[in-house]
Amino acid sequence: MTTATEEGVGFRSRRGPILIALMLATGLVAIDATIVATAVPSIVEDIGGFASFPWLFSAYLLAQAVSVPVYAKLSDVLGRKPVILLGIGLFLLGSILCGVAWSMPALIAFRVLQGLGAGAVQPVAITIAGDIYTLAERAKVQGYLASVWAVSSVVGPTLGGLFASLGIWRWIFLINIPLCLLAAWMLIRTFHENVEPTKHRIDYVGAGLLTISLSLLILGALQGGQAWAWNSPISITVFAVGALVFVAFLLVERKAAEPVLPPWVVSRRLLATTAMVAFGVGAVMLGLTSYVPTFLEGALSTSPLLAGLALAALTLGWPISASQAGRFYLRIGFRKTAIIGILITVIGTAVLALTASSPNVLLVAVACFIVGLGLGLVATPSLIAAQTSVEWNERGVVTGTNLFARSIGSAIGVAVLGAVANAIYANGPSGGPDPQTTVQASGAVFLAVLASAVLTVAAVLAMPAESKAGTTEPARNPSSEPAND
Repeated sequence: MTTATEEGVGFRSRRGPILIALMLATGLVAIDATIVATAVPSIVEDIGGFASFPWLFSAYLLAQAVSVPVYAKLSDVLGRKPVILLGIGLFLLGSILCGVAWSMPALIAFRVLQGLGAGAVQPVAITIAGDIYTLAERAKVQGYLASVWAVSSVVGPTLGGLFASLGIWRWIFLINIPLCLLAAWMLIRTFHENVEPTKHRIDYVGAGLLTISLSLLILGALQGGQAWAWNSPISITVFAVGALVFVAFLLVERKAAEPVLPPWVVSRRLLATTAMVAFGVGAVMLGLTSYVPTFLEGALSTSPLLAGLALAALTLGWPISASQAGRFYLRIGFRKTAIIGILITVIGTAVLALTASSPNVLLVAVACFIVGLGLGLVATPSLIAAQTSVEWNERGVVTGTNLFARSIGSAIGVAVLGAVANAIYANGPSGGPDPQTTVQASGAVFLAVLASAVLTVAAVLAMPAESKAGTTEPARNPSSEPAND
C-alpha cells in the first residue's frame, strides 16, 4: 500500500505558495470551460466549422469528466505531485496546439487534450488541499478554491470577448502558456511529498474500459435531444454500447489487484451518500447555469452581460458560504450543516420556479445568490466529510469520485432539462423560442431544478450522523501535521 509520511508537506513546504499555485491551476481549468463561448463567431469566421463548434465545449467537458477517476486513483498510487504536474503539462500542450489550430476538427481534438489535462488538475488540487490543511482549515481553503470558479465565470467570457474583438482569438489559448509554467514552477519549488516506493499493478484494462464506457454514456447524455433524437438508432446504440462496456468494467474490477474504482467507494455509506449529494449539486448547479441566461435574454430581452451578472450571483454565493462552512460543521457536524445548506438551496430554487411567470432580473439574481449560499453549505461539508473519513492513500479516489459524481449530475441534469425545454418550444405557437414560450419553458426547467434539489434532500438525510466533525478524522502521525503558512 502506498502511504505518505507528508514530512515534506509538513516541514519543507510553505502552504501559502502551494495554495496560490493550486488556485492558479484551477483557475486555468475553470476559465477555459467558458472563455471560448464569446469568441465562437471569430473562430468560425477564421477557420470555419460552424456546424461543429458546439463540440468545442462538449469535447473539453467530456474529456475532463471521464479522466477524473483514473487520475484520482493514480494520485493515490504515485503521489499527488507527478499527477497534477502531468495534468498541467497536458493542459499546456493542448493550449499551445489550440493556439495554432488550422481547422475546427483540429481545434476540437486539441480541446480534448486540454480536457484530459483539466481532468487531473481539479481533483488533485482539491486532494492536495485536503492533505496539507487541517479539518478546521479545509472549509476556508475550499472556499478559496470555489472563489476561483466564481471569478472565472465572469473573467472567462469577458476575456474571450476582448480577444475576439481585437481579432486575436488564438490568445484565448496562448495566454495559458506563462500561467501554466508559473503554476508548475511554484508546485515544483514549494510542494514536496514523501511517497513510500512500493510495487503497484496499474489497472490499465479497467481504466480503459471505464473511460470508454463513461465517454459513451456522457456523450449520449450531452448530445441526446441535441445532435440526435433520444429515440434515434444512434442514441440507442451509444447508450447500449456504453452500458455493455460498463458491465465489462465491473467484471474486470472484481478480479483486479488494484482496481481503478475500488468497490468500497460505493459500499461505505458515507462515501455513497456524499457522492449522491454531489450528483444532485451538479444537476442543480449546471441546470441554473445553462438556463438562467436564456430565460432572462428570451423573456425580458436582457443583454447577455446583465444576464451573466445575474447568474454570477450564484457563483458568488457559493464561495462565501463554503468558506464559512467550517464554523458550522465543527460545531454541529457535517450532516446537519449539509441539511441547512440543502434547505436553503430548496428555498432558492422554489423562488425561481414560483416567480418564473413574472420575470424580474433582480429577483432572479437574489434567488441565484440564495441557491449559491445553499450549495456552498452542501458541497463543501459533504466533500470534506468524505475526505476526512479515509487515509492519505484513499483520499485521491474519494475526492475524484465525488467530483466525478458532480460531473455526471451536471451532464444528466442538462440533458433532462434540455429535453423538457425543447418539448415545450416544439409545442409553442411559433415552434421556437419566442418570449411567451421561453417563460413557459424556463418555468418548467426551474420546476425540474427544484425537484432535483428536493431529491438531494433525501441523499443528505441518508448521510450517517456523527457526534462531531472530528470523530471521523483519521489519526495522524505527528510528523505529518501541516506547517504554518
